[in-house]
Amino acid sequence: MSAQERLTDALYGLGWSTVKKLPESVAVRLGRTVADLAWKRRGKGVRRLESNYARVVPGASPERLAELSRAGMRSYLRYWMESFRLPAWSTDRVREGFVPKDVHHLTDGIAAGRGVVLALPHMANWDLAGAWVTTELGTPFTTVAERLKPETLYDRFVAYREGLGMEVLPHSGGTAFGTLARRLRDGGLVCLVAERDLSASGVEVDFFGAAARMPAGPALLAQQTGALLLPVTLWYDDSPVMQGRVHPPIEVPGTGTRAEKTSVMTQALADAFASGIADHPEDWHMLQRLWLADLEPRPADGDTADGDTADGDTA
Repeated sequence: MSAQERLTDALYGLGWSTVKKLPESVAVRLGRTVADLAWKRRGKGVRRLESNYARVVPGASPERLAELSRAGMRSYLRYWMESFRLPAWSTDRVREGFVPKDVHHLTDGIAAGRGVVLALPHMANWDLAGAWVTTELGTPFTTVAERLKPETLYDRFVAYREGLGMEVLPHSGGTAFGTLARRLRDGGLVCLVAERDLSASGVEVDFFGAAARMPAGPALLAQQTGALLLPVTLWYDDSPVMQGRVHPPIEVPGTGTRAEKTSVMTQALADAFASGIADHPEDWHMLQRLWLADLEPRPADGDTADGDTADGDTA
């Protein structure tokens, strides 16, 4: 393990061991202070966030983009402060911490026993949304996580999410898709963070007027298992309570090849994500490159993800 990896692991460990013990008001102030310091430094993550917001809010002035990126960093650090503290939250705090709209799409799908795929972008606090599902709805679910370096950091994320009631599968190894399909055929719930895929298997979509790639997994799972595919978007307001919406189901097209159906469904997913992000851009935590035009030309060292951060999520 390199010195940088040891430092990264130690910092995350410090967050989960120390921040969760702070009073909530102190954690809120700490998160805002760290966010503002990071924003003022204008590192590559902040610059990338601003560049992404420029696509989401076309025509925004430099001043407006600066306001958005500052709010975006505060939202991002709110996610981290909440996530570090989630293991110490009471059941009531979790239940009261999230108020989703149109949740009947989810509860009806669960009751029907056909399996449900929830697909989310990196908005607000997807971990809190997951904890709410396992706590308020009493429904366990399966998700996947990218294998992070160092391995001890990946283990921390897995332990953290399993502690919230999630089954976590490693993205690598080639077995995750089959396990997810089995869970869905058994009437289970699968949750995937699903707006960024830089692999060759990603599906090209139009996202805010430009080409991007998103994972095929949610659409393929729905096709192969008959599960309901539901987009979800999340956002914060000025209260301690996170807001969200479960969007209407994305139907499997009646005609076309598997690839054609996957393309249509993934585009519909992208459109649902875009509607939520356009309404609440500051709560979209995309500090990495997403659009294909931003990936080319690739840097000489092969890095294609400015500002990549360890959130342990993948689709």
